[in-house]
Amino acid sequence: MNNLLSGKRGIIFGALDENSIAWKVALKAKEQGASFVLTNAPVALRMGEINKLAEHCGTIVIQADATSIEDLEKLIQQSTEHLGGKLDFVLHSIGMSPNVRKGKTYTDLNYEWYLKTLDISALSFHKLLQTLKKQDALNEWASVLALTYIAAQKAFPGYGDMADAKATLESIVRSFGYYYGTDKKVRINSISQSPTKTTAGSGIKGFNEFFGFAENMSPLGNAPAEDCANYCITLFSDFTKYVTMQNLYHDGGFSNMGVSEMMMKKLEGDS
Repeated sequence: MNNLLSGKRGIIFGALDENSIAWKVALKAKEQGASFVLTNAPVALRMGEINKLAEHCGTIVIQADATSIEDLEKLIQQSTEHLGGKLDFVLHSIGMSPNVRKGKTYTDLNYEWYLKTLDISALSFHKLLQTLKKQDALNEWASVLALTYIAAQKAFPGYGDMADAKATLESIVRSFGYYYGTDKKVRINSISQSPTKTTAGSGIKGFNEFFGFAENMSPLGNAPAEDCANYCITLFSDFTKYVTMQNLYHDGGFSNMGVSEMMMKKLEGDS
């Protein structure tokens, strides 16, 4: 199906390189007829290749620190000016934990870093939504998505304080989803994605073990990043107008599994 996003305008946060889910969402959005602005934090712009993506998609990159209200205000204003109107979709693909990056365990957190984890990975979503609402920057029936992970609900050793951040993120989806839906018919959802071999994800200690475990547990296997991008496009489209305040699992069935036969066989082989 083509042109699902024909005439729609948006902002995509978090495209770092071609392994990023946000990068793949941008390619799919372009393919489906959308126009959008790309944005990322200054450090990510220096590290990544987002300008190459912008050139391919025929758009611009606007630098913004998603934890800064001032940066968000400028980003949204410049985006609507560049795109020629209010927005129809926004992707929040942002997450970073200094504690995880520096190898701090969950029982030995640096609390200053913990606050940064929460600010970058969760509060930035509230700040984004609040700024969009104050600027009346979204059209009716617009769709806002955030990416999350099942560690928000279940314990995953090694995911550290990011689990707390994702739990907060999902709560913001529900709470802000109520207010924005009531006031403007804006829908807000999160996608709980399989472990995905992105540059950021692969930096988590034990990621390969996470990935292999989920692959063996999921009836369909781990959902690839490109399929997550496809799912995002459907949620930006008018075919999902009444889906809001949901945490939507895109994980090959992992979230509803207890144990799989494959895992049982592996455990038997290891015993």
